[in-house]
Amino acid sequence: MQDQKTQKRNEKWQDELEILKSILLKTELEETTKWGGIVYTWNNKNIIGIGGFKDYFTIWFYNGVFLTDEQKVLVNASEGVTKALRQWRFKSKEEINEKWVLHYVNQAIQNEKKGISLKPEKKEVIPSDFFLSKLNEEPELVDKFSLFSPYKQKEFIEYIDSAKQDKTKHERFEKIKPMLLSNIGLNDKYRK
Repeated sequence: MQDQKTQKRNEKWQDELEILKSILLKTELEETTKWGGIVYTWNNKNIIGIGGFKDYFTIWFYNGVFLTDEQKVLVNASEGVTKALRQWRFKSKEEINEKWVLHYVNQAIQNEKKGISLKPEKKEVIPSDFFLSKLNEEPELVDKFSLFSPYKQKEFIEYIDSAKQDKTKHERFEKIKPMLLSNIGLNDKYRK
């Protein structure tokens, strides 16, 4: 299900996105919806996505950094932030060249088949002194916290440490304390 903002942007470029979809039908990719957007996968791996923005519509290649960009059309949408993702931006349907779209997309599929991809870096989250001191106030909390997976520990740490004011940190810690003691993850209610 697309969020309203994404849906509105895609409606603006509906004809253009339909042209891209018709081209992508000629590949071995499967269309799906992820994060509110149109994503194409191969073997359950994200290869490309398509969507509309305010001033352009685009194909983004999840591992576009490894593509040979013969047409010099790929851009890094967030320089310094995005490492592998590259976008091919279009401002009109006349700019869509089926031959080149298929060339780039098939190249991306072949790269995935060869295992050529940039895996996201796992950032170790180091709890703040505040978090550790609150946890250490009760030895049972330390034991319970250690039972959670690293991913769930990270959620708790980021929830507390992202608060800007000490008052908010204290309030948040009091909120998670019963969850820790009951072995309930911060976002468990949202997981299936």
